[in-house]
Parts: sequence; C-alpha cells; structure tokens
Amino acid sequence: MTTASELRPPATSTASGGAGPLPGDLPGSDLLAAYRPGPDRALLATPTRTLLAEGVHRTVDDPAAAGRVLAEARPDGGERLLIGAIPFDPAAPARLFVPGRVRRAGPVPPPSGVPLATDRTGEGRWHSRPVPEPDGYRAAVAEAVRRLAGDSPLEKVVLARTLELTTPGGSDLAAMAARLVHRDPHGYTFAVPAGGTATLIGASPELLVSRRGTRVVSNPLAGSAARSADPVEDRRRAEALLESAKDLAEHAFVVDAVRAALAPFCTELVAPERPSLLRTAAMWHLSSTVTGVLREPATSALELALALHPTPAVCGTPTAHARAAIGELEPFDRGLYTGVVGWGDASGDGEWVVTLRCAEADGDRLRLFAGAGVVAASDPELELAETAAKFRTFLHAVGLADTR
Repeated sequence: MTTASELRPPATSTASGGAGPLPGDLPGSDLLAAYRPGPDRALLATPTRTLLAEGVHRTVDDPAAAGRVLAEARPDGGERLLIGAIPFDPAAPARLFVPGRVRRAGPVPPPSGVPLATDRTGEGRWHSRPVPEPDGYRAAVAEAVRRLAGDSPLEKVVLARTLELTTPGGSDLAAMAARLVHRDPHGYTFAVPAGGTATLIGASPELLVSRRGTRVVSNPLAGSAARSADPVEDRRRAEALLESAKDLAEHAFVVDAVRAALAPFCTELVAPERPSLLRTAAMWHLSSTVTGVLREPATSALELALALHPTPAVCGTPTAHARAAIGELEPFDRGLYTGVVGWGDASGDGEWVVTLRCAEADGDRLRLFAGAGVVAASDPELELAETAAKFRTFLHAVGLADTR
C-alpha cells in the first residue's frame, strides 16, 4: 500500500544539492518581473535561487572549453558565470555565454492572494499544427516497439513530437515565464537565448546534476502518468505508477545509467532501492535522488553534466542505437530540446537540468516539444496520451486548452 509520504514531492533542498538561497540585490520576484527576452538576456529560476543575466561578455559554443573561458573571463559585473543551453546532439554548437552582469536572489516566492491568471485571450488567435500528426506518432511508436521485440540490442528509445503554434505578433515571453514559475515552483524555469532572435523557454522538473563543493546530486525522472483534477483518480494514478512494471523498468534503465556515469567521478554514490513520486501541475513522475561525493574537487558541475548527457530518460539505451532510431523515426531536429540548460561558476559549482517541458519561441512561432519513453511493453495510444499530457505545462502558460 502506498503511504502518504510516498505521494509527497521530494524536498527541494534534496534535489537541488543542498545549495541554500543566495543573497541578491533584488528579491526573486523582482528579478522575474525584470526579465525581458533578447539575445543577451537569460533567466533561471530554480527551487534555491533566481539568476538574471544581462549582456554578453563571451560566447561559448564548445562546452569542453567552458572552464578555460571562465578562468580568462573578466566581465564588467565582476562575476564569472556561465549560463545557457547545450543541444541534444553533442556535435551541435552550444548556446552558452558569460554574461556581462548577473543579478541574483533567492527563489521566487509563491504568489500571494489570487493565483496568477492564465491569459485566455490567446485561445482564439493561436493556430496549432502537430509534427508529426497523431497517426504519424502512433506509427513511429509502433515501429519502435517492433524493433524492441526483434533481434535489435535496443532496450528503450524516447520518441518526441512537436506542436507548432503561430500567432500574429508572437507571444509575451516575460508573462509566460512568470506563469511557468508559479505553476511549478519546485521546478526549474528557464528563458535563454537559442540563437538569432529565438528564445528557449520552459520549466523542467528534472535536475540532471548539481554540484556544491564536493557534494553532487542528480534527480533522474523516468516513468510518468498524467495528473487528474479528481483527487481520488489522481491518487489512483499515482499509486498505479508506483506499481507499474513497465514504468519501473524504464526508471531502472535511467538510474543505472546515472550511477554508471557518475561512478568514475565519485568516492561515494548512493541511490534509493525504489523510486518515489514527484508531482508537477500536469504529471506524476517516478523519481530517484542520487547523491555522491567528488573524488577530485576540481571536477565541475558542467563536466558531470556532459558525462551524464544524454540519459536514457531522453534518449534511450543503448545510447548509440537509441540515437539512430530517433534519427530515423522523428521527422524534425530536436535542437536544444532534451539537451541541458543551467549555470556554472568559476569554482565549478552549478545546476544543470534536462531541457524538458519547453518551447522555442521565434517571432510569430512557438514550437513545443514532448516525448515518451518507448519499451517493448509500450502502447502507441498511451504514449501519445503521455505526450499530450506533457504539453499541458506549456499550453497553460500560453493560455490554450489541451490538444492531442
């Protein structure tokens, strides 16, 4: 029987690596209000801090060079910080930069009084187009299941789809960021430059890795179920997820991969025997918090993130076979989606999250992403429903109803 404690989200201090709120020149809510999108602006709002970066001192397209660039950087604001995103494809250029100025504060507090309203004026002016169409996505999942049941070494593959929204005049990204922060305050909200005039904006539930001193934390998520507005049904879905053989197997793939990737860097590494439940406004997730102690204090959070990326939660396993299947079955380039987004400083500390529940905004267009892990027991209709549920985080921020 599931206990009440298993249904609570994990404490944010556990998933964030124990890094407490940092003093700043403004409250987190003021930094959130001050954010305006642009090629030289970035916002990160995590459970422990809020960062607003302004101006570009140095750009970094090769994450392996980040340590050297930070050591050499002399930004006007005096703080050497790296911020931005790394794509799903490690061979593609990263969107990282050392800002000229960084303002920081503690986490954004929950709104007082009336909850932040959703802008329903958008419902009549957005045009949406799924890529692929639902039938195409079902067919891709069915093909993946066929391969998984055959002689292929493939054990799991994550297949994604997109929802392209267009509207005259584009979207209000600052207001969207505020709605994302307040809808999931325990998540990691980001709005960072994505190249040209584009902005990557989203609210990820999944901490890939954080480092503070020698302490390392990773919070892999895999295995999901949509939330229900009915409390009884919502609890039933949560309890079913905790007992789902399919989802538990999918989660085990990811936890094993995280432990294997972190083991060479750590003298101690601890993972729970069974996952717990993490809830967002739209989804239940199976969650495991993996903690470790660094072997070499000079190893940075970004180095650990690169060693972990991509996990089976966003790619599959074995990685090479899953990547090949994704290239054949997904009719679009993921770009920054299912990559890594976050920050790191010159001491090596940082927080890097998996780029999920996100969209790429550029002019009149907003391209949303959602994916589902496919294993041999997967049902194409259920995987389609899971991606539709994952779109809800962003559809709420835009002011649209659910869509298939």
